[in-house]
Amino acid sequence: MATPNLQPIQPAQLIDGPDGKIEVFVDLPAERAPQGIALIGHPHPLFGGTANNKVVTMLSRSFRQHGCVALRPSFRGVGGSQGEHDHGDKETTDLLAVLAWAKQQWGDLPVTLAGFSFGAYVITRVAKALADAHHPARWLVLVGTAAGFIEGARSYSTEAVPAGTLVIHGAQDTTVPLPNVLQWAEPLDLPVVVIPGADHFFHRRLHILQDIIRRAWPSLT
Repeated sequence: MATPNLQPIQPAQLIDGPDGKIEVFVDLPAERAPQGIALIGHPHPLFGGTANNKVVTMLSRSFRQHGCVALRPSFRGVGGSQGEHDHGDKETTDLLAVLAWAKQQWGDLPVTLAGFSFGAYVITRVAKALADAHHPARWLVLVGTAAGFIEGARSYSTEAVPAGTLVIHGAQDTTVPLPNVLQWAEPLDLPVVVIPGADHFFHRRLHILQDIIRRAWPSLT
């Protein structure tokens, strides 16, 4: 499939959040009004995670190619976002605020939620909040999902997600070991796509990651 031209990534915007400003990078689709909203969570802010992480920007590029406006908020204490790290609790309310702002800007479009590592953990919480409010997301994409006990971080009680969620993990991930994710996914009867040879950051495997998302996308129509 040919890659369409994409509009340049816009400068970060600062929007009002529950406890201060939230920095949001807004990536627009090419030459057409957005057909959906994609909200993407970035890796752990205490371990160098930012909205410019290469997996996060790859996710944004993938969603833009399918007509979504892609939003990459900075978690608390990162970039221009105010506040302090809250282990996912207030980060969840922040992302819900970003989504509410996006709907004011572009309308009540279908929502895709995506996240990488800690961001995937937070996105599962956002998905639960939306489902509980009877406004479920159209699709979830979780990459390198933080689940279970992670050395040097903490134990993550990752939320259940709906059938159809795309979960992708690296076979050689030593940050979030694959067995952690399999243990979380098993009671949900949730398939996990495993990329052989991939580490947590998918070095030299980003093209495979992007292709998996591209191939899964038609199932939404």
